[in-house]
Order: sequence, then structure tokens, then C-alpha cells
Amino acid sequence: MREPVELRRQRILAVVESRGAVKVSALADELAVSVVTVRRDVEELARAGRLRRGHGVARPVRDPAGPPAVPAPRGVDPAGEGGAVALVVPERHSYLYETLHGARTVLEEAGIRIALYLAPQSADAERPLVERALADGARGLLIAPRWRNVLSEELDYGWLADTGVPTVLMERRPRPGSTLHALDSVCSDHWYGTHLAVEHLVSLGHRRIVLAARDDSPTARTVRAAFAQIAAAHPGVDDWTVVLSSPDAVPGPGPSGASPVPGTPSGSRADAPDLDLAELLRGRGATAAVLHGDVDALMLVQRLAESGVQVPRDCSVVAYDDVVAALGSTPLTAVAPPRAEIGRAAAELLLHRLSGEPGALGPVRRTQVLPELKVRGSAQAITPATPATN
Repeated sequence: MREPVELRRQRILAVVESRGAVKVSALADELAVSVVTVRRDVEELARAGRLRRGHGVARPVRDPAGPPAVPAPRGVDPAGEGGAVALVVPERHSYLYETLHGARTVLEEAGIRIALYLAPQSADAERPLVERALADGARGLLIAPRWRNVLSEELDYGWLADTGVPTVLMERRPRPGSTLHALDSVCSDHWYGTHLAVEHLVSLGHRRIVLAARDDSPTARTVRAAFAQIAAAHPGVDDWTVVLSSPDAVPGPGPSGASPVPGTPSGSRADAPDLDLAELLRGRGATAAVLHGDVDALMLVQRLAESGVQVPRDCSVVAYDDVVAALGSTPLTAVAPPRAEIGRAAAELLLHRLSGEPGALGPVRRTQVLPELKVRGSAQAITPATPATN
């Protein structure tokens, strides 16, 4: 028999008044009803003035009786009513939006207010947003800078190391020895992800592999460097090469038009012509390709088909990112970085720093989470040629 609504709401009030702030999700588990039902009950009770409602949290109208509260450290409000946590990510970046949503889930369940800032594609876009967030009273920062090139990354080192509030980098790994080396960070292990792609192709008998990758983000640069290292050392790889996956895959120029990375194109589209992947595969005798990122991968697979090269019959493909790789006419096997988990882990680390608990100000943490390989059939084993007969 279904519990009467008013009785259920009385139980909610009793729990909240006895314990103080309680997560809506915890109430739902305790009452054995859905989160949606409890959220609706909390909204009605708050409207009637019988409790207070926060982000994912129900609170009593008056603090429950109990021992005197221990003052929280400066900038920390255990009830979630202090300054917000600022989330700063690039605009129009589907990969990092999943990371954002992972962080948001953790923060909302903890009753922490969130202030979202979307950084435009212009240079040095994150700094004014962070300064604005701090001026508005942000007590913590989760940030994934765009860092299209090495110079833009290094220009952020000074101010980002001195925000004055607990800060966690998401899906970014600063250069070793830099001023941000000792900043909390949570990142995918892209070396391992690249290793998964190469090992999968080698296990299918492919010995000549091409990487067509971007070069306009920290992930892209890590994947390129990892592939070169892994392929060069792998006894199962006879030939490999790295090329740009598309004309807009290079980072923009630095100040005064200077190229930020020695030996790389200046960043204008004219410096990176359209890739003829079919011709490259034929020229090198390659039978497999790793393609970063997903959109470039789907477009390159389409171009291969237009050139008479079928995937996986003529060329096996592994994409890197797995945002839309499964949606192509040929669903692509893909390396899937744990995007949402990166956000969740970063938010949990930040909450730990803000908690004031013993060890909350302990050693810096640099967490790496391993990607997975999602096999969908765009890579297949090489079939040995049938010997000719007389």
C-alpha cells in the first residue's frame, strides 16, 4: 500500500529537524522512494515554510539542538551556504562538458552552489573569468583551461598557481617542474589510452600504422607524443607515422604571430592542407589508423570510402575520444577516456580540500584515471593472402 503523501512529508521533516542538512538522495534511499518524489516533497515543504531547500539538500528552518558547532575554516560552509565553487571550461567543447556534468553531480549532492563560466576561444580567456569568480566570493575552483598551444599554457602558470582558493585542474597535466606541477589535478592517462589502441591493432596483425591526430590541445599533444614513443619501441610495429588529422587541428599562433611550438606549423589553415589519408595509407603500405578526435575520425572514414577504401575491410580504424565515434555509419572502435569520472574525482578532491577535516591540507594529489577501449568492429584481423596455385 502506498504511503500517504502527508505521512511521507512528516517523516522528511522529522529526519531533517533531527539531523540538520540532509541530501535529497539520502532521503530518497531512506524513504524508499524516488529522488524526484522527495525533491517534489521538499519543494512543497519549503514553499509552506516548514523547511529550507538548497542545491540537492533539505535543511531545517532552525538549526537542530545539539552541541555547539565547531567553527569551520575560513571560506568553508559545511551547510553549503557559503561562496560557490566556480567551474571554468571552454565553450563548445563536448568532450569537457561530460567532465563538467560529472563534477556538477558531486557538488550538487553535497549541497554546494555552482557558478559555471564558459571560456570563449580567445587567448587568455580563463583569467578574467576566474578573477570575476573570486571577486564574487568563489571558495574553490575546478578548471579545464583550453591551452591550445604550449605558450598559452605557460602564460597561465603564474596567475593560476596563485588564486588563493583550493583549485583542481581537470583533464590537464601541467609541464613537470612548472609552477603548476604542485597543483591538484585529475587527468586521463592518455599514454595508456594510446597504448590500448596500438595493442589492439597489433593483436589483429597490423604492423604498419598511421596516427592522424590533432595538435591543438593538451590531450592531442599527449596522444601524439605517446603514439610516437609506443610505436617506435613496439616490436610488433614495422612502420608508423604521425600526421595532422585536419587543417584546423593545429594550435593558433602566439603573440605577434610567433609559432609557439618549435618545428610545428604557425597555425594558419594554409599551413595544414587537407589530409589525403587514402593516399598516405597506400604510400606507406599501412593497414590501420588511429584517429584523434572523433569528429575528424568520422570525416576521415567518409573520405576513405569516397576514395574506395572501406573500413574495416581495407583499413582498420581506432578513434580516440569516444564522444560520437559510435554514431557513424561505421561505428568506430574507440579509446574512451573516463570523462565524467574525471569530473567526479576532481569535485571530490576539491570537497576534501574545503572540508577542514584532518588531512584536508595534505600533500598535492595528481590523479590519473585509465581510459577503456570500446570495441565496435571498425578494426579487424588481417587475413593472410591466399597462395597462388597453378
